Amino acid sequence: MERERLQKVIAQAGVASRRKAEELIEAGRVTVNGKKVTQLGMKVAPQKDKVAVDGVLLTKEAPVYYVMYKPAGVLSTVSDDKGRQTVVNYIETEARIYPVGRLDYDTTGLLLLTNDGEMASRLMHPRYGVEKEYVAKVEGIPERQLLKQLEAGVKLEDGKTAPARVKLLSLDKRKQTAVIRLIIHEGKNRQVRRMFEAIGHPVIKLKRERYGFLTLAGLQSGQARQLKPFEVRQLKKLTVIKPS
Repeated sequence: MERERLQKVIAQAGVASRRKAEELIEAGRVTVNGKKVTQLGMKVAPQKDKVAVDGVLLTKEAPVYYVMYKPAGVLSTVSDDKGRQTVVNYIETEARIYPVGRLDYDTTGLLLLTNDGEMASRLMHPRYGVEKEYVAKVEGIPERQLLKQLEAGVKLEDGKTAPARVKLLSLDKRKQTAVIRLIIHEGKNRQVRRMFEAIGHPVIKLKRERYGFLTLAGLQSGQARQLKPFEVRQLKKLTVIKPS
């Protein structure tokens, strides 16, 4: 009987991403056949072993995938202890979906949600180079040399960013603002905002317009749609390592 890592089984059940599943294990919230597991590395037989998270037995859900146009003032989480609106409040489904990565509270635009933890983990991993395209309105008008710094990578407290593609879309000399397109393939916390802060041009407004091949076409703010089968196949192709 084939055995798989415990965190992978939890992720495939739609409970959380693989990384979050590891945190659940280490926090002592997972049991296998009634026994608490706190060490990573355990393998289980999904068809035989009884795995539970917070006392609830896992049942593998059929994978679902949604693309959403996230509004400002909405949290990219499943729930909030302060009762604030979260992205899952906008989607009617029985599946236990959660966002793939995050968009800041005030950031708008494209967000993926799924119960496929394995796929979510792969999409968020920088090794697969999945592009994310943002449009930012920033304070001031950055000089070309500063934009080249963004292209080459800027130093942040958690490391230097990978090379990016940058284009100045428009500027307003009277208001001293600029609109810039930035394409990256990483997903550091608040990365885009911190990149612009690093060159001295803080973000005023930020929107993610593309994730891989997916765009916001046909969606209004607050709307979501389920991905079509061919889109799911295309999404999975993005997480296949390209030969060097």
